[in-house]
Amino acid sequence: MELELTTKRLILRPLSIHDVGLVTEMFTDEQVMTYAGGVVPEEKIKNKMRLYTRRGGDGCVGVWCVCNQITGERLGTVALLPLPTDRDDTDWELLIEGRLPEGEIEIGYFLKPAAWGTGYATEAVERVLRFVFEDSPLEEVVAVIDHENNSSRRVLEKSGFLNTGIRHAYGEDIPGFRITREQWRARQ
Repeated sequence: MELELTTKRLILRPLSIHDVGLVTEMFTDEQVMTYAGGVVPEEKIKNKMRLYTRRGGDGCVGVWCVCNQITGERLGTVALLPLPTDRDDTDWELLIEGRLPEGEIEIGYFLKPAAWGTGYATEAVERVLRFVFEDSPLEEVVAVIDHENNSSRRVLEKSGFLNTGIRHAYGEDIPGFRITREQWRARQ
């Protein structure tokens, strides 16, 4: 399964341990983490970086680094990960090579502020959905957002996600979204 994905402007490649600088830059930035539980201590990021690079389901579940195709600049990440309900973080132990995690798989994304407003998030999400529904066995993808994160709401809606109402995830009740293989195909 080819895990390096391209778009008109982006390359999405599996996150590696060498991307620790990008992850640290984003996860310690108050702007970036406003709707994601707040900043993460740098030491915690370094300690968890090996977990962040884990993949499951023959690579189809995990985190991709989003890079500018021309300059190679690392712009952010997009991920397909098990959706936690009562925990405040992904259960990284569910990512086992060769096995799809049980339960719902969510899409999530973080971009550096310099990449905001460029359409990169929508472009990355749409490319990952194409990968999911053309190359992986996943039948649906879900997403959740903070109540006030209107930018992410627009990205999801542009990408074909349907609002499923308030749902329980990350230990709280927040807006949920979903797209199935059938819904995705109908948009193509």
